[in-house]
Amino acid sequence: MPAQAKIGVLGASGYTGAELVRLLLRHPRVEIVLLTADRRAGKSMADVFPQFAPYKLPALAAIDDVDWATIGLDLAFCALPHGTTQKIVKDLWTRAPHVKIIDLSADFRLADPAAYARWYGRAHAAPELQQHAVYGLTEIYRAQIKMARLLANPGCYPTGAQLALIPLLKAEATDPDEIVIDAKSGMTGAGRGLREDMLFAEVSEGFHAYGVGRHRHMAELDQEFSHAAGREVIVTFTPHLVPMNRGILSTIYARGVQAAPAPDLHALLAKAYADEPFVHVLPFGTVPQTRHVRGSNMTFIGVAADRVAGRAIIVAALDNLTKGASGQAVQNMNLMLGFPETLGLEQVALFP
Repeated sequence: MPAQAKIGVLGASGYTGAELVRLLLRHPRVEIVLLTADRRAGKSMADVFPQFAPYKLPALAAIDDVDWATIGLDLAFCALPHGTTQKIVKDLWTRAPHVKIIDLSADFRLADPAAYARWYGRAHAAPELQQHAVYGLTEIYRAQIKMARLLANPGCYPTGAQLALIPLLKAEATDPDEIVIDAKSGMTGAGRGLREDMLFAEVSEGFHAYGVGRHRHMAELDQEFSHAAGREVIVTFTPHLVPMNRGILSTIYARGVQAAPAPDLHALLAKAYADEPFVHVLPFGTVPQTRHVRGSNMTFIGVAADRVAGRAIIVAALDNLTKGASGQAVQNMNLMLGFPETLGLEQVALFP
């Protein structure tokens, strides 16, 4: 365990990159020694995000200018777009074999490279590394994460849905063929790139579904739910865009096995997460709101009874940039570097 770990953030000019910097600045055991942003190379972090003006940070660099062998990193976060990370991770893996890597893109989340090609429309550029990648849902894969060198940080939508359902699937308490996930995300989930459909006038005062019938997170959900259930699981999942900055609210409809009542499912979830620092199960019948977790690494889960016997409504809320991305990545970094898991992540949600 290094006394003071040297950290790099690749893709620091995006939302998840900025969130990583925000969290790492207050972490007592790390030093940020590298920040990259190809289009902003040579600029300061404060030029891109003025909130960082009071802090001493390295200037933004182009990835191609980084000498991985000499910079002395202990761990690198890859907060880069899907499809671009594989080549960079491959290069880093070879040229700096001591550096641990946390990838926040989807490039190493799917265990089968052929599945990646089907869902992302391109062949995987580093299939030989996929066997080394550990899926980073912290509460489920904690032991494997501690030993990982390459970690695939989960997607924001899948994090909330999996935390709500995996304990139930493992316990065979819910019917794997009767799962519907209706999820809503804030606009930061779409990234910081300029897009016409993300303009204020295009999204304000509106609310719409997207990726209907085929969204890339379906592959991730099916993979992890199938693993938990010990059989193939294909879920119904529909994401929606809500005109807010942060947050994901997933409303999940599930049927208890042998008509198990909703209070039993609630009790199972409460027991599963009783000792978890970042997952909180609310009293039965109480459901969370995104404002209750904004800016924190928490996931709140609520369970209520449907009016149909044996059916439950499960609601999970998290901040898509924190527990859904950068916060969970820092949580995993703590495990990979041997630090206390909660270090640097103790902040309470911002309210209102």
